[in-house]
Amino acid sequence: MAIRKLLLLLKPVDLYPFLETDGVSLIKNHQVLQYLESRCKVHRDAITFCQEILNKKPVEWKPISRNDLSHPIRDVDMVITVGGDGTLLHASHFIDDSVHVEELSDQFDASRSTGHLCAATVDNFEQVLDDILFGRVVPSKVSRISVKLNSEPLLSHALNDILIAHPCPAAVSKFSFKIKNKDCDTNPKTVNCRSSGLRVCTAAGSTAAMLSAGGFLMPMLSRDLQFMVREPISPGPTLSQMHSAFKPDQFLDVNWYSDHGTIYIDGCQVNYNVQLGDTIEISSDAPVLNVFLSQGFTQIRSRY
Repeated sequence: MAIRKLLLLLKPVDLYPFLETDGVSLIKNHQVLQYLESRCKVHRDAITFCQEILNKKPVEWKPISRNDLSHPIRDVDMVITVGGDGTLLHASHFIDDSVHVEELSDQFDASRSTGHLCAATVDNFEQVLDDILFGRVVPSKVSRISVKLNSEPLLSHALNDILIAHPCPAAVSKFSFKIKNKDCDTNPKTVNCRSSGLRVCTAAGSTAAMLSAGGFLMPMLSRDLQFMVREPISPGPTLSQMHSAFKPDQFLDVNWYSDHGTIYIDGCQVNYNVQLGDTIEISSDAPVLNVFLSQGFTQIRSRY
């Protein structure tokens, strides 16, 4: 597919509006202030650089701030996100599998963040963009998580992970789960849990919170989903079942037994409430996201 119409999705330029009120900085520590101002400048410079490159290319493009994105992204061939992985995660909730995504990380973010989903920095953005526009690289199909609440699909799909937990982090979450096959009527064993919640991640998300919690890295293009019961209370003989993975032809069937709960999708900005007796179905049935990954992950076509 020829890429001719682009959307430039930007992390807000004014990253720290609290730096000044009525012209007076609210931060008195000079080193902290200098650090934050440097971040803002590098980000603004990266945006300007990206726009200058796009103006030289045979494409139509328009910019939009991440904060102004409120409707599904339509009528574009590709979205370029300028920021970090958080900007890409935000954009993914508005994109289906008909749109391609490239992420540009500014140098400051690249030096402080792992940036597993970043395809380019300001140093190689033009080369990466040319490779995409001239068909020398193809996007990777990255899995996302589909969630059904009481058999009704949620509108948002998780690119990194979901967390199901009590809205109070100090409260105990009570639930059960079992791994079921989609195409056969089996009776899997139910695992009952009292813990601080349940996390499920994609392959892309296995580098994030799941890894920090002791999970394992997954191949980026895997369709499997990994799950972990957080801080299980006295799991006894079920301890070995608190952390594992399941295949694309399976789903995780969860029953919620606490009075309150929340499903957090890719962090805290997208969430849904759950209550006693609700059922939650988690699978990899969501549309994939077509992402141009860094050279280590992107499938590269021959240039000859």
